[in-house]
Amino acid sequence: MARATAAAENRAISGVFATTTPTPSTTGYWMSLHTADPGTTGASEYSGVTRQQFPAGTASAGALSNTAQVSFTTSGASAVTHIGIWDAVTAGNYVIGAALSSPVTATSIQFASGQASFSAS
Repeated sequence: MARATAAAENRAISGVFATTTPTPSTTGYWMSLHTADPGTTGASEYSGVTRQQFPAGTASAGALSNTAQVSFTTSGASAVTHIGIWDAVTAGNYVIGAALSSPVTATSIQFASGQASFSAS
């Protein structure tokens, strides 16, 4: 089976966030918190938590991450295990997700610049 090069992976992950994808977003992307694996539909989104604008960087080595801090306020009642990206602040289309390295249960959850990363592999 063929493996993609880093250049191909960069193009793929950049395409997910590009405004020229088949379902373009003219207003940006929003990050969500999830209490279980969101799968391919964005399931298990943390209820009552507002999605936050996701400042997407440029792909490098097959990955793309945030260029500024992203902060959330939660009830602290449930552990966050995954993050997701959507093309709208409410409803919209689920684009991609990633698991956290460990669950987080807190009323304030912050992702420093470069900390929320999405990989094409």
